[in-house]
Order: sequence, then C-alpha cells, then structure tokens
Amino acid sequence: MGAKLIEFFAKYESKIVLVLGFVLVSAISFEAGAIKSAKISQKPIVIEKLASVDCEKQNSNPQESQNLIQEGQNDISGMNKPGQTVPTNRQDCAYVGSKNSNKYHLSTCRWAKNIKPENVICFKDKNDAESKGYLPDKNCIK
Repeated sequence: MGAKLIEFFAKYESKIVLVLGFVLVSAISFEAGAIKSAKISQKPIVIEKLASVDCEKQNSNPQESQNLIQEGQNDISGMNKPGQTVPTNRQDCAYVGSKNSNKYHLSTCRWAKNIKPENVICFKDKNDAESKGYLPDKNCIK
C-alpha cells in the first residue's frame, strides 16, 4: 500500500501541489477579508435637507429668516402640501397619491392600499393629480 501511495504522489505531484496552493491562497484571502471587515465600523448615513431661504429675506431681517427656516422644517416634518386634503375614506377618492411619491393610483389599486393613511392624498380626477405634478402609475392606470 505504501508503494502505491508513493507511486500515486510521484505521478500527480505537480497537480496535487497546484490544488493545495489554490486552497491555501483561498483560505488566506478569505481570512484576510474577514479580519479587515471586522475592523471597519461603519457609521450610519445621515441625510439632512436644509430649508431654502431667499437671500434678500435672509439679509433684511434675521428674525424673519429664522421664522422662514422654522416654517420650512415644519413643512418637511409634516409633509403637508397646500391645497391637498387627507380623506377620511379612500373610497371617496377617484385617484389616490402619496405625499412621499410622485405617482397616483386608482383608489382600488393594490398599490394605493399600501399607502399609509397619514400619507394619502386624494384627487378627484386625472387632471387634478397631473396638475399637482403626479404621474400615473403604470401598474394601475393603463
């Protein structure tokens, strides 16, 4: 049995060394990557959007500028768009949109039903939705 093993090793020596080399390099590369990723600690990404303020108003009265900034922050947090009401019942709307999107849907569309109640915007017709900058959803409106 020992003679057969020596004969096998002698016959396939270069291929065995090549395979063992690939396995060794793969293992070392994997471990190096694991060690490197353990050292990297990622901080969360924070996106801040500042309220835009007219330069003329900002320079004219500092108190007025502060009020504009606070109003802008209220608009961002409340996501209220002027002239748009949140319906009490989605079935009262012909078309429904979201404050967080630029698409509008049929009120019976499954995508419209996924919109949170506090983000629902009601439209009486297609022209109403499109005049406010919304586009038809390709899944609901053909």
